[in-house]
Amino acid sequence: MTTLRRAVTATRLPLTTGWGIRLAVATAVISGVSVWLNGFAVKQVPDPAVYTTLKNLVAALILIGGASLMGGVSEARTLSPRQWRSLLIVGLVGGSIPFLLFFTGLAQVTAPGAAFIQKTLFIWVALLAVPFLGEKLGGLQIGVLAVLVLGQFLLAPPKLDGAGWGSGETMIAAATALWAVEVVIVKKLLTGISPVVVGAARLGFGIVFLFGYLAITGGLAGIAALSAEGWTWALITGIFLAGYVGTWFAALRRAPASAVASVLVVGAVITAVLQAISNGTMPAPTAVGGSVALVVAAGLVAWGALNASRAAARATISA
Repeated sequence: MTTLRRAVTATRLPLTTGWGIRLAVATAVISGVSVWLNGFAVKQVPDPAVYTTLKNLVAALILIGGASLMGGVSEARTLSPRQWRSLLIVGLVGGSIPFLLFFTGLAQVTAPGAAFIQKTLFIWVALLAVPFLGEKLGGLQIGVLAVLVLGQFLLAPPKLDGAGWGSGETMIAAATALWAVEVVIVKKLLTGISPVVVGAARLGFGIVFLFGYLAITGGLAGIAALSAEGWTWALITGIFLAGYVGTWFAALRRAPASAVASVLVVGAVITAVLQAISNGTMPAPTAVGGSVALVVAAGLVAWGALNASRAAARATISA
């Protein structure tokens, strides 16, 4: 075990903005595939809450195991009561309630539609990052955010089921708002706690809340009744969730929250492409244009964050 822990520790990535952007790209890829897969998976399990709980349990076990290998147990012993309270809040507003809302809503709408709403996360993160994280939004950044919104709209207009905005969309929007609040809390926590510990606590505490919800609502019986196919989907999507949380928090540790959330929007392009392939259809010209706009705008955000980081480094050296 000691040899394995040393090997894992040796592979830790530098704490630079460049690596933060790379990790954000990896998160976007994982997110794009995951949303597409979850669009199928959530419809194979009768109760979205049961599916969400089992999927999160798989991810939590993976992250807790990973944190243990990277010295997370020793680190956890040094945390203050205030830090533990903050991690508990992350488990509630990030690792449990929004998952219930998102996957209940996802069972009612299409995967690209869900991706559109969830990928507006960058807007709310950018707005919260200015007053709470001290990040700055200049004219160029605001213009790029506007292009991201336009690209999102062209790629997947929010008319999900032909009947306008419904309860499914509302639940996904509420989940997105909670995840935006979580980003601010996590970004602050990451200055003193490693991403692996925060990620493990997020899903670890979250799974306690989720099982509590099932116990209160009588959903525990649904676990025993779950088919082999349902368990398979929970395992597959749980692995993707673990990868998403791990790369997402590692990216937030290294790069501005607004930049990381903006790069994450590229995941919507991946979801739309996978959806078109599975349906055997060609994307509409507007969707192609929206995809290009999203990729270009996300690239500009990443470029701006890297330039700002280099400028700050030069200023520090010259000082």
